Amino acid sequence: MAESEIRRVLLTADTLGGVWTFALELARVLSAGEIEVILATLGGEGTEEQRAAALAIPRLRLVTSRYKLEWMEDPWSDVEESGRWLLEIESQFRPDVVHLNSLVHGGLPFRAPILLTIHSCVPSWWAAVKGGPLPSSWTDYREKVEASLRAVNLLVTPSNAMLRMVYESYSTDLPPCRVVPNGRTSDIFYPGHKERFVLTAGRLWDEAKNVTAVAQIATKLPWPTYVAGQSKNPNGEPVEFPDCRMLGQLTPAMLAEWYRCASIYALPARYEPFGLSILEAALSGCTLVLGDIESLREVWDDTAVYVSPDDSEQLASALRALMADQTLREDLAKRSQARALTYTAERTANSYLEAYQSLIGSRSMACAS
Repeated sequence: MAESEIRRVLLTADTLGGVWTFALELARVLSAGEIEVILATLGGEGTEEQRAAALAIPRLRLVTSRYKLEWMEDPWSDVEESGRWLLEIESQFRPDVVHLNSLVHGGLPFRAPILLTIHSCVPSWWAAVKGGPLPSSWTDYREKVEASLRAVNLLVTPSNAMLRMVYESYSTDLPPCRVVPNGRTSDIFYPGHKERFVLTAGRLWDEAKNVTAVAQIATKLPWPTYVAGQSKNPNGEPVEFPDCRMLGQLTPAMLAEWYRCASIYALPARYEPFGLSILEAALSGCTLVLGDIESLREVWDDTAVYVSPDDSEQLASALRALMADQTLREDLAKRSQARALTYTAERTANSYLEAYQSLIGSRSMACAS
């Protein structure tokens, strides 16, 4: 990592999904460059495994909370309290940059310049998954998020497709924007001996990930289908796929073992602004079968097979064709792995560090003038 004026970053994350993985990867590389990271978590204090992974990173200070996220039910009193909490943290640690991964805190009076990464949002999710305009019950969410986005110094998205969705979902009167693809350390993700099964992973109830589409065609496939992921919906009700082999919710290391063995990774997503699980599968030498959506085409180009998220017969046909053609599977897997190896955590962190430094430079010039 290049020498930097940045010495301390306040980084927010939630403990519920891919943002957590993103934050740890970024913190790990920044830490190697002797940058201190204060990681403030929202949405729950996380698991013991998550806390251990965070605390294993040198120069990382973990500060946890149970404050609700903006997309949760009746969150606004929590949002106000978490805003005061974040301001107190900034006052205590005085970071050079505040890097938000939540969408509603951009208007807080932080001393440091603010970068906000939009990993996903409700209006773009709704358009992709449900279709049509966002219901009026989400008006407060949209207004508060838009005000936050307009207040920050720099917006970042993980793909050009996500940036387009942001402009479609909110006002075009937004601050400067950049696209920084996500990255993943490949240490635990590498190909092993490939076995004849299909793997899919994600929250089983999530219409965006569309794991259900893979489970529903399991009986039409000559190979077994393995499903990994959280099996209880937000109401605590179990989601079951009796025709699949259920793996449950796995740690990253456990899931990596399944990636290594799986010949095919299927995720016919309706909405996926980048897709860290797909990146992990590609690093592990899986052939990719993905939803035919703009963001995934952008990230994976011609290294994957694409299917309509709503066409079960097309999905089944694509999977059967790959199962019958080992040469095609291996060619696609090699190409997707080569592409995956370009999405490194170092590349992502260096891009963010460049963005941080640009914010510091802009502020210094403003003060000088």
